[in-house]
Amino acid sequence: MYANYLLDSYKQAKNYVQDKQIAHDLNVTPARISEMRKGKRYISDNEAVFLAESANIDPREALLGCHSDRNDNPKLKELWADIAKKLNSQGFQMFGVSSLVAASSFLALKVDIIQCAL
Repeated sequence: MYANYLLDSYKQAKNYVQDKQIAHDLNVTPARISEMRKGKRYISDNEAVFLAESANIDPREALLGCHSDRNDNPKLKELWADIAKKLNSQGFQMFGVSSLVAASSFLALKVDIIQCAL
């Protein structure tokens, strides 16, 4: 699970000994960290970016890894892993393009929603 890798990397970067120290930094209970490690709960996108940046891991890699963890379907997990490999081999150059496309799609949707509200 990528969550364990991310939590362990953060723990090592901060020279922490216990998971409750991570929980304090994330402002969650130690039980929540335990649930993340067991796969009962998932790391949120905000938490993933925070942990990754503090552990000197590319936040994009962290987001991809966490989204892969969230899927129970082995085929979807494989697809997320494949996307990560392709982006990693390209130095995440394409990631910026896809982010731009996603952002522009969101803005177009937002305009449509506002027009519907009026």
